[in-house]
Amino acid sequence: MSAILDKILSDREKFVCTVKTLGACKLPSPVRHRKYVAEGERVFATESESYARFAETKLGHMPTFEKAGPKEMIFHDPRWTRVGIVTAGGLCPGLNTVIKGLVEILEFDYGVKKVFGIRYGYAGLNPKYGYEPMLLNPDAVDTIHEAGGTVLGSSRGQQPADVMVDTLERMNINVLFCIGGDGSLRCASDIAAEVLKRGLKISVVGIPKTIDNDLMFVGRSFGFESAVAQAAEVIRSAHVEAKGTPHGIGLVKLMGRDSGFIAASATVANPVVNFCLVPEVQFELEGERGLLRALERRFAAGKSHAVIVAAEGAGQELMEGAEERDASGNILKKDIGEFLKRRISAHFKEKGFNASVKYIDPSYIIRSCPARGTDAIRCYELARAAVHAAMAGRTDCVVGNIGESFALVPIALATIERQKLDTDGQSWRSVLDATGQEFYFNGVSRNLFAGDAFAP
Repeated sequence: MSAILDKILSDREKFVCTVKTLGACKLPSPVRHRKYVAEGERVFATESESYARFAETKLGHMPTFEKAGPKEMIFHDPRWTRVGIVTAGGLCPGLNTVIKGLVEILEFDYGVKKVFGIRYGYAGLNPKYGYEPMLLNPDAVDTIHEAGGTVLGSSRGQQPADVMVDTLERMNINVLFCIGGDGSLRCASDIAAEVLKRGLKISVVGIPKTIDNDLMFVGRSFGFESAVAQAAEVIRSAHVEAKGTPHGIGLVKLMGRDSGFIAASATVANPVVNFCLVPEVQFELEGERGLLRALERRFAAGKSHAVIVAAEGAGQELMEGAEERDASGNILKKDIGEFLKRRISAHFKEKGFNASVKYIDPSYIIRSCPARGTDAIRCYELARAAVHAAMAGRTDCVVGNIGESFALVPIALATIERQKLDTDGQSWRSVLDATGQEFYFNGVSRNLFAGDAFAP
């Protein structure tokens, strides 16, 4: 990671802001009755305070990115263009909507008719697995947006870049769309590098798929809003369960390996949560400022129940065990949900206090739902931006939403580090206001808790 950052710092103007291109655009675009994006149009990365701080401290300036959209002149001849689409990594709401958007815009805007769906992630580009590609057209994708998941299937882990490029050559594919998160996008960048090393004319364009919303400089990733909406419904169920028994505790574990965006946003979306635990904020379990004591204080104040939302990466420092990684190289987080369930239950049992923990892990239910509302719109708009970029010969880039515009971001910059929840920002302040958890963690006047059953 440091090597990538050193490269960025040493060559800011050429590397940070400029997307690679396969060559000059010499063909008139078939896209008509559109406002074309002129060469040189840029977008400032001012969407969030965290972007601004990153740029100031690590880049030394606020970067600008190429504005996405249709170009008047394009690089690839639509009559000879053959496209591959791959979905990699875990499932996320909106995958099918992105696939549908890619296929329809390729045909309706550019007349591209040879579109292949690569099966089961990057494994589909390795012939040793024997996965046959799917031929996609507007009829085949007509209603796939109504279902969750991906019609192409997915898998984690990379494949050798040289093997995958060999497959692209054999299939005569000259445009590859990679829909995935940071690990999947790095694999796409490896493919683009191998393509350029061989002198091939294959565009490799990424669409950011990270339900955790943890990629840099791409704005809010598709699937996030749908995940928050679904998680808010799960929180409602946890609240009902908690209220249904004396001193009930509803415990919900949500996605968020390194970033607590879903947990924080779902907490504010359904503000019945009393404790929101995220990776960015360490918390104690024991002691006067620990979670167990905070729960005691809540019950001592006369409250009959409590709801806890924990991001999967929260509290990792509290648990023991060897570090393990998944096929994509991501550190596997220890199960904070099961850990808290055991420790909270054991704590109150030792105290002789009747408390019941109702634990819900809805991760796969949330990941597998279709995109909703404005989230589905974002999926389609990202697909449009990706198609226009690829047909203009852009490569080794990912499309993103920067403020009111869509832009093209070098993959190396989008994956430089994980985007984190700003604990000094408005979103986290809203969480603290909605939950009141500072009140319970930090303690209150003993006069308020006269008769505290848990007084030391």
